[in-house]
Amino acid sequence: MDKFIINGNRELAGEIEVRGSKNAAGPALVASLLTQEPCIIDNLPLIEDIGITLEILKDLGATVEYLGERKVKVQCQNINPENLDFVKFAKTRISVLFLGPLFARFTQFRFPSPGGDKIGIRPITVQLNALRKLGAKIEKEGNVYSVERNGFTPKEIVLQEFSVTATEIIMMAAVLANGKTIIKGAAAEPHVEDLGNILLKMGANIKGQGTHTIEIEGVASLHGYEHSVIPDYLEAGTFIVMAALTPGKVVVKNIDFNHLDLFLAKLEEIGVNFDRGENSVTVFYSPFIKPAKVQVLPHPGIATDLLPIIAPLLTRAQGKSLVHDPLYGGRFGYVDELRKMGADIEIVDPHRLFIFGPNILKGITIESSDIRAGAGLIIAALMAEGKTTVNNVFQIDRGYERIEERLQKLGADIKRISA
Repeated sequence: MDKFIINGNRELAGEIEVRGSKNAAGPALVASLLTQEPCIIDNLPLIEDIGITLEILKDLGATVEYLGERKVKVQCQNINPENLDFVKFAKTRISVLFLGPLFARFTQFRFPSPGGDKIGIRPITVQLNALRKLGAKIEKEGNVYSVERNGFTPKEIVLQEFSVTATEIIMMAAVLANGKTIIKGAAAEPHVEDLGNILLKMGANIKGQGTHTIEIEGVASLHGYEHSVIPDYLEAGTFIVMAALTPGKVVVKNIDFNHLDLFLAKLEEIGVNFDRGENSVTVFYSPFIKPAKVQVLPHPGIATDLLPIIAPLLTRAQGKSLVHDPLYGGRFGYVDELRKMGADIEIVDPHRLFIFGPNILKGITIESSDIRAGAGLIIAALMAEGKTTVNNVFQIDRGYERIEERLQKLGADIKRISA
């Protein structure tokens, strides 16, 4: 596996542009299965998970034509769910989204458990129960699920948690149904709203995307669409924190501030120095960090994926900080790696951390366990004294496009070593 070698405490200066959102690009591609007409998707991030999603589409029978480096035309005329590649499906969490359009188009199909980050227990119970309420019969044998649909029962569905993928699956499953489906307790993240906007472009009758109640009136058919993927607010948050912890001045471009309101407010409270532009943030070195309570909440709250990004920041704070993630238990795998570097962190329970600061981090060999943990460890390595080796960077590649090349342009001493 590839690894990064990072010499820390270097000045970063210049501009870095945020790429398209991984979490929005996946649904945008999968939604193309809902029509036989061509769909054009632009501003795709060139990352592992999106590449796998395109491969799954091609295996199912879709034609994929590249119109540019980040722009593709997808047409799903001759789709056969029996050709689903189980190995590829199991590599990424995005693959669970295929359940929505497959359920809408076919009366039966099979799929394995999806892959994704190792961030605690992540069952797909909520997603499967939602499909059952729409009329699906689902059985599991070993690691393989079988889905049958004898009919479709539009109804009001109350989700037991604000599940992004469950919301997106129901949205795509219900748009071609005969009747009205209401999702209560729907996720309201920017990528869910973006999917709703795509479905509107396709001719769906949907309203409420971006809120916790979504109403979908089924239509007979959908047509193709052209769409540009929204910028990745998780990547934006990563680069903003990274720039605050290293000497210099960095401009982070292509930001949608509507996606980062509470996150940026928390950074201001903590003591991060930055100026807002029209769609950019200029970040200045911020050596005086204050302790804080940081709690993850569904959107518009601070995203769970930004917690590993904030944690290295709080190791610089003068005092004790509390970090609370009520959404996922077991997401603190990166804490042991930060401790190896000299961080003073106490895991109170599977959902809470105490971070005591300030600490001076030292370079050492550490392991990336998932996408955002890996990004957080890059931040720690950039602010550390000495050389850090980050192993298992495949996980980082799944969510960040050529991150080492982009950071090198800012002056970071980071290089990729191939196995």
